[in-house]
Amino acid sequence: MGVCDAIERREAAGKPAAMSAPHVPKVAGIDPTVPAPAHTATPGPGIPAAASETGTPIQDRLAGWVSDLTTLHELTERLARTGTLDEALRELLRAGASLVGARRGMAVLEPADGHGPTATIGLGLAHADLGTIETVPRSATSYGRLLDGLPGGPLPEPRPSLADRRTPHDHGAEGAADTPTAAPGAVAVPDLLGDEHLDPRHREVAARLGFAASYAVPLTTEGDGRLGAAVWLYDEPAEPDGRRRHLVGLYGQFASGHLARLLELERGRAEIAALTEELLPTRLPRVPGVRMAARQVAGTLGGGDWYDALPLPEGALGLAVGSVCGTGPGAVAAMGRLRASLRAYAVMEGEDPVAVLSDLELLLRLTEPARSATALFAYAEPARRRIVLAGAGHAPPLVVGDRRTEYVETSLSAPLNMLACWEAPSVDLDVEPGETVLLYTDGLLRRMGGSADSAFTRLHAAAASVPKADRDDPATVVDHVLRRVLAAGEDAADRDDDEDVVMLAARFD
Repeated sequence: MGVCDAIERREAAGKPAAMSAPHVPKVAGIDPTVPAPAHTATPGPGIPAAASETGTPIQDRLAGWVSDLTTLHELTERLARTGTLDEALRELLRAGASLVGARRGMAVLEPADGHGPTATIGLGLAHADLGTIETVPRSATSYGRLLDGLPGGPLPEPRPSLADRRTPHDHGAEGAADTPTAAPGAVAVPDLLGDEHLDPRHREVAARLGFAASYAVPLTTEGDGRLGAAVWLYDEPAEPDGRRRHLVGLYGQFASGHLARLLELERGRAEIAALTEELLPTRLPRVPGVRMAARQVAGTLGGGDWYDALPLPEGALGLAVGSVCGTGPGAVAAMGRLRASLRAYAVMEGEDPVAVLSDLELLLRLTEPARSATALFAYAEPARRRIVLAGAGHAPPLVVGDRRTEYVETSLSAPLNMLACWEAPSVDLDVEPGETVLLYTDGLLRRMGGSADSAFTRLHAAAASVPKADRDDPATVVDHVLRRVLAAGEDAADRDDDEDVVMLAARFD
């Protein structure tokens, strides 16, 4: 056969039937179709020509499954990297919108046990828009019925979309058996403006905000029950087909489990924060000649950072900050014991800070030999503006005034319980009228990230940048410094948000 004969036979073959075979629609913006191989000539006698037509739907279906699994894997990995409830809810809305083909939505976190926390997050909706939606009677909204478990009502029950109802006719009995179903408990309202059974206020709000359809899914787990609901809003009358419903249902199951874990962590952090707040001073004492302010920024895991200020005989004042190693309830409990012990030692021998810390080190070594801690105690005489202080492995205080902003040179020493017997010389400090002494814990340095030298430099720069007009108020000084040093900077990747931060300021008149 010559070249011309081959060309004639190739032209006679025409467009292969495999190229015009039906393809499944895109899912989540990914086209799962795989082109079937095209023949260059008419099959010879005795070779069944329908073989490629039979295999094409199977290949397309397998390609669709692979695409779905890839999409879910990417979206669930992104969700798993979120570490807070707020971040998880926002990622849930973004991923769900891509799966159901919507542009806006809202997620409501409302655990069924009533113990909180609760939150409402919007996607493409301003805070005022969320408030407008909340003016609709709760029982008339799809997410409200999901949260309250209300059966029946004017909202349509979950049902196959129009595309799903056409599937059995397009692909036969086998295709009908493989048609994905909607997520359990999901509610689709394909035409909010045209459904006369809906609450009039619901239709009014939908028209005002410019959405015409919604699709809502519950966020629930077997062990924790109902955690909340997510609803996505369409600009035009629409509803997701069965395949998209199936995908968002699977994603919602994973998201519910992730939210349940984050909810448990959030409640644990809240309990530790409440316990820490109870163990710290409820208010600072009033001592003539000095004004004080304190701030505590809790870490994500809860730690043992603390502060204290107590009046002593003859108009003196005891100032202390410290940090117990570790995190969680154990560290918080140890912090409470250490702070109470230091108060007792300060009352007995506060004029000698070295003796106070030596007694504290002995107590810690005898009662908790496996735990270490840092501490700084200062004995202040406001009338003389004189301070005697000693530190055990603790960062030096910072003096802020109109004429100077400098660290106090303290002697180097190991943390408590790190040596057989702790003892380090004390340091005398004279402060000028209007100067503020800042005592802080090491967690502040670790929160800033980077090296220790860069952290000290940033802290010094923040203290020096306090406007002169604000230096009369110790609370304003503390807030300014913390705001500057805890803001995200070039070392944001090295920041450790698990660390507690404590700062105590004393301004001498």
